[in-house]
Amino acid sequence: MSAMTGSGAAGDDRVARRSDDPVDEAATARATVDTHGIVTAWSKGARRLLGYRSEEVVGRPAARLLAGESPATPEPRSLRTLRRWSGAVRLLHRDGHHLTVNLLAHRRKPDRQPETEPEPGAGPGPGGEDAGAGEWILVSPLGRPASSAQDDALVTWAFAGSPSATALYDTGLRLRRANADMERVIGLPEAAMQGLRVSEIVVDPEGDRTEQCMRQALETGEQQHLQQTLRMVGHDRESIWTTSLTPVRDAEGRVRGVLLSARDTTEEHVARGRLALLNDASVRIGSTLDLARTAQELADVAIPRFADFVTVDLLPAIEGGDDPPAGPPASPVMLRRVANQSVLEGCPEAVVEYGALAVYPDASPAAECLAADRPLIRKVTEPAIDKWASQVPDRADRVRRYGFHSVLAVPMRARGITLGVATFSRHRRPEPFEQDDLLLGEEITARAAVCIDNARRYTRERRTSLTLQSSLLPQRLPPQAAVDVASRYLPASTQAGVGGDWYDVIPLSGARVALVVGDVVGHGIQASATMGRLRTAVRTLADVDLPPDELLTHLDDLVIHLSAEAERAADTAGGIGATCLYAVYDPVSRRCTLARAGHPLPALKTPDGTVEFLDVPAGPPLGLGGLPFEATEVELPEGSVLALYTDGLVEARGRDIDEGLDALRATLARETSSLEDTCDTVLRTLLPERPADDVALLMARTRALDAAHVVTWDVPPDPASVAETRKNACRQLDLWGMEEAAFVTELIVSELVTNAIRYGGPPIQLRLIRDRNLICEVSDASSSAPHLRRARTFDEGGRGLLLVAQLTQSWGTRHTYTGKTIWAEQELPGSP
Repeated sequence: MSAMTGSGAAGDDRVARRSDDPVDEAATARATVDTHGIVTAWSKGARRLLGYRSEEVVGRPAARLLAGESPATPEPRSLRTLRRWSGAVRLLHRDGHHLTVNLLAHRRKPDRQPETEPEPGAGPGPGGEDAGAGEWILVSPLGRPASSAQDDALVTWAFAGSPSATALYDTGLRLRRANADMERVIGLPEAAMQGLRVSEIVVDPEGDRTEQCMRQALETGEQQHLQQTLRMVGHDRESIWTTSLTPVRDAEGRVRGVLLSARDTTEEHVARGRLALLNDASVRIGSTLDLARTAQELADVAIPRFADFVTVDLLPAIEGGDDPPAGPPASPVMLRRVANQSVLEGCPEAVVEYGALAVYPDASPAAECLAADRPLIRKVTEPAIDKWASQVPDRADRVRRYGFHSVLAVPMRARGITLGVATFSRHRRPEPFEQDDLLLGEEITARAAVCIDNARRYTRERRTSLTLQSSLLPQRLPPQAAVDVASRYLPASTQAGVGGDWYDVIPLSGARVALVVGDVVGHGIQASATMGRLRTAVRTLADVDLPPDELLTHLDDLVIHLSAEAERAADTAGGIGATCLYAVYDPVSRRCTLARAGHPLPALKTPDGTVEFLDVPAGPPLGLGGLPFEATEVELPEGSVLALYTDGLVEARGRDIDEGLDALRATLARETSSLEDTCDTVLRTLLPERPADDVALLMARTRALDAAHVVTWDVPPDPASVAETRKNACRQLDLWGMEEAAFVTELIVSELVTNAIRYGGPPIQLRLIRDRNLICEVSDASSSAPHLRRARTFDEGGRGLLLVAQLTQSWGTRHTYTGKTIWAEQELPGSP
C-alpha cells in the first residue's frame, strides 16, 4: 500500500546511506504489511535480519516468515482494537534457522476505506484479518548496544544541558549536582552550591517549604509538586516556578536522593492573569447604565492586578449625552474626572477631585494619547516631571512623592467617538508597562468605553423621555372645590427607562372633578409619547361629560387605532397596551362614579380611619376591544381620601402583589399632617431605593357642597314663570352677598330657562352653585342640545346663547340618563 518509512521506494532494500547522514537506516529492520497480511515493503535492515531480498518477500504473505507459534503473539481478533503491539516473535531465517526478535508493530490509519471486501480469513498485522483497519508497520532493532561509559557520559551531558533548572540532592538534602540552567537561575556556580541545602542556597520561606517537600519525597518515595513565587538575587522582578521533587532509586529500588526540577512559568502565569483580568472586566464593567459608576468599575477592576493608580477622565463635550466634535480635542485638553482608584487607601495620589474639570498639558500622557488617538506607554523621568511642574506643579509633586515610574494612557473610544482617557500608573509594582500590558489595557478600556457610551446614550434618552413626560403631565394641579389633591410621579431607576404612567385632575361642570390614573405598557420615548396622546384624549372625552364607562370605551377604540398605526409603521406585530382608572366625584351629591380598564383597585380611607379597596368591576386593559366596561357608584363621606396609583407602587420583584396591597392599606391607615405627607410616606414605605418601574400616585380628599352653597328650584313649563325664576335667583344672590353678579345672572337664567321651556320638556330645574365661581344650571327632560350660531340681521332669535357665551367664563351641555343640563359658569371678583 505505502512505501517503507525512510527506505525509499516500496520493496527497495538497497538504499544508500549518505556520508553526511548520522542515522544508519540499516540498523533497524522495517517492513510494511497490508490489511490482507501481504508484505508491501522490505528494508535493507530487514534483509540483514532475515537474509531475504525484497523481491523474495514483497507481495507474499507475511505468515511465511513466522517460525511456528510465538507465545507472546496475541490472537488475531484481539488485534482489531489495538493501535500498537510489541512483543517477542519467532521468525524463520532464509538459511532455515529460527531466531527470536523483539518486534514493535504500529497500525497506520488508512487514507480511505478499501473498495473491496477482505479475503475470508484475512486478519490484521502479520496474520491479516481486518481489511478496514489500515496497514501495519513492523520495526525491530538489529542489535541493542550494552551500557557503557559512553552512556554514562551521555547521561551526564544530558543532565548538564537540561532545559529546566535541575539539581540532584542526596538523602541528607545536600546538593551534589546542578545543571547550567540552575546555575543561571540561582546566580551561583555548581561548586559554590555543592554540599548546601536548599534553605541555605535560597534564603526565603519558599526554600524552607521546598526542603519540607523534599523530606516528604524521601519518606514516602512519591513525587512532590510545588508552585512557588520567588524573587531571585540578580533578578529585577518576582518569578513563578513549577517545581517537581522526584525520588532517585537504585537498582534495588532504594531511595538514594531527590532530583529537583524547576520550570519558570512566569509568562504562563502572567498570561493566565491577563485572561482572568479580562474575564473579570467583562463581568464587572457595565453592571448598570450609570456613567460614573461604569467608569469607577473600570478603575476598580484594574487595581491592584494591573496598576497601582487609575484615573478615568471624560471630555466635557459628552456631558448631557451629546456627541463630541470629530477629531482630537483642542489644546489645552480639558477633562472631567469621573473615577479614580489606588492601591493606597483614600487615593492620596489624586489631585483632581471627582467631578472637577482640569487642564492637561500637551506633554501629559493623557493629552498625548488623545492627540495621537492611540494608547501609549510613557516612562516617568525627572526631565518629564520637571516639564509638568512648570504647568501643573501639584500633580508633578504627587508623581515625584509617590514614585511613579511607568504610565499607560488609553483613549476611550466607542462607535467612532472619543469619550475620554483612562490612565494607568505604577509606583508600587517595580515592573514597567510592556506591550502586552498595552494590549490588555486597550481591551478592558474598550469594553468600558462601550458601556460608558451606552450609559451616555441611555442618559440622553432618559432625559429626553423625562422632559417629554414632564411636559405632558400636569405642571400644577388646579385648586378644586370638590377635592384637595396631592400627587407624585417617580420614574424608574433601572435600565428599562422612563415609562408611560400618568395622572390628571380634570375640572367638570357642576363643581365636579374627574380623577385619572393610567399606565402605558413599555418604557422609553415611545411610551411617553403614547401617554401624552392618551392623556389628551381623556381630557377631550371628559370635556363632553361622558360617563366613566363610556369614556373608557372610546379610549379603548383609540388605543386599538394607535396600535394598528404602530404595527403598520414598524411592520411588526405587538401594538400598544394601557390600563386606566377614571373616577368622577360630585361634591353636591357626594357620589363618586368609577370605572377601570385593567388597572389596580383604588383605595379609600374614610374619616374614621378605615381603609378599603373599592370593588370596581375589572374591565379589560385598553387595546383589546370587544369587551364592555362597567362603572360603579359609591357615596363618600366628606373628608374621605381616595388613592389612585399605578402597579409600580404595589408590584415589585420578590414581593407578591397582595403583600404590596396590604402594605399600602397599612400605610394609608397612618395619621399624617397632610396629603403631601401621606404621598411621601407611601412612596418611602412601599418602594425600594431604585424602583424597577414608574410610579404615579394621585390622592384626593373629598369635600361637600351643602345647602349653603347649592340652591335648586323647580320651574313650571310656562313662559310666565321665567320672571319669577329670575327673581328667585336675584334674591339668592343677595343672600350670598353677590349683588354684583345679579345683572349677568338674570340674563343667563332668563335665556336658559326660556330655551328649556320652549325647546325642552318637563321637569325643568334651575340650580345655582356657589363655588370659587358661580354656576348656573338648567336641566330638562329633552336630550336635544342647543347650538351656538350667528344670528342674521332680521332674525328674531338665536342671539341668546351668543350673549351667554360672551358674558360667562364657560358654558356647555352635559347629557344625563333623564335628559340634559345646560350650564354656565361666571368668574367671581377675587376668585383665583
